[in-house]
Amino acid sequence: QVQLVESGGGLVQSGGSLRLSCATSGSIFSRYSTNWYRQAPGKQREFVAAKTISGTTTYADSVKGRFTISNNNAKNTAYLQMSSLKPDDTAVYYCNAGGPAGIWGQGTQVTVSS
Repeated sequence: QVQLVESGGGLVQSGGSLRLSCATSGSIFSRYSTNWYRQAPGKQREFVAAKTISGTTTYADSVKGRFTISNNNAKNTAYLQMSSLKPDDTAVYYCNAGGPAGIWGQGTQVTVSS
């Protein structure tokens, strides 16, 4: 049973930074794409960032230049580094392996105050 477990969420002021982590028990992120999604209150889940097996990264326009997706294969962990945070970034953030039909984490809450 493969699981993804997010951590690192919390409350931060506008302009601040957070790093989200997504831990797994195997080499999932070396065999499948790595993705981050988020869901704000009252809104549908949206794509945030992705990294292919070959290392190519893609970001939603709303987070380009502020967020960075990465992996540490030795630690079996994926990361989402977030900087210059805005209140509109407030959401539950989910890590994912393999795309929408793949493996999902349980989510971690990020709240950005004005």
